[in-house]
Amino acid sequence: MRWFGFGFNAFGQLHVCESVTNSEVGKVVKVINPTELKCHLNGSCCRQTSGVRASWSRRASLHSNGGGSLCLAGFNGGNDTLLVESRGCKDAAIGESFLILAFADRLESWDLNNNQKTPSWSMDVKTSPVGDGMPLKLPLISDGYIATNPPFYHPLSPHLKATRLALGAEHSILLSATGAVYTWGLGSHGQLGHGGLSSEEEPRVVEALWGMTMACVATGGWHTVCISDGGDLYVWGWNESGQLGLPSQAVRRTQQCQNSQQAAGMSSCKATPDEEKEEVFISIQAFPALLDITASCEVKSADCGSRHTAAVTSTGDLYTWGWGEYGQLGYETSCSDEPQRVEYFSKQKMRVVDVTCGAWNTFAAVVKEEAADSYS
Repeated sequence: MRWFGFGFNAFGQLHVCESVTNSEVGKVVKVINPTELKCHLNGSCCRQTSGVRASWSRRASLHSNGGGSLCLAGFNGGNDTLLVESRGCKDAAIGESFLILAFADRLESWDLNNNQKTPSWSMDVKTSPVGDGMPLKLPLISDGYIATNPPFYHPLSPHLKATRLALGAEHSILLSATGAVYTWGLGSHGQLGHGGLSSEEEPRVVEALWGMTMACVATGGWHTVCISDGGDLYVWGWNESGQLGLPSQAVRRTQQCQNSQQAAGMSSCKATPDEEKEEVFISIQAFPALLDITASCEVKSADCGSRHTAAVTSTGDLYTWGWGEYGQLGYETSCSDEPQRVEYFSKQKMRVVDVTCGAWNTFAAVVKEEAADSYS
């Protein structure tokens, strides 16, 4: 697979131009058009990359060749640098201060702000296979989950039998082996999906989805999405930047202002009361809402940035929406509350097979259309 990235690039987490020195890494702040990740490992290019993990200022590229290893790019790194201590790792989670590596028999946490030769925290684990026999991936381990800030490890009740867990800025969403969805943490933006704005200290099932089997979950800063096993996408939480794909008053005002300025050279604008009454706007969606991206295909995978969302369809198209100030939507706009297809990949005859988001950027795994059948 080949991996492409776009969005926030102030620390060189997407790419560093040859003309930019280490002291000027922040010169190329945003990348709007998808750009192939050019990391190299022992002479093998990024097409050997099996996965990407991202935070606000950093990117970690996982390589399956050579027994597993990881390259870091971004803050304090710039171009991709092989982390020697990662050899043999199976998965990783990256934050602003710590990098957590998962090996077959242990977890290690490395302080990214110190050049230490030993991990700051480690834990022996035995990952048990679930469902289809695949091992649990970070942030899940066999009896708890991993966060990117201390204390790193949190135990989970055994009855949950979790298969996937996503961590937002201040909330968590868990997918159980039965396909039920649980959330807990801060609820002030409706991101828990329980119909109110209250917080929850313990995992609580999202009753609105009870009886429907879910296959995938993801979180942004203060919004949440999940995909049913039938390919339906459900969204809830904060919609200030249109990250739910639902009508956002702030987004429409921004778009109206930009259109007016372009048409008349105005320095400021304001929507009229009649214009605002024409449509019902949603700033917080406290219950799961079904979002139709297209009528002709299913959603296969999705991920969230801080205030944007990306989804891959069964036809191999990538759709994005929400905040796009740094190009993280893959097209020119400051924000969008309607899912739009990233046209770059279809024009290049590429099919998107996976997507992952950093806070302000997006990474897509693609294959050529003639090789796409093996990934469908």
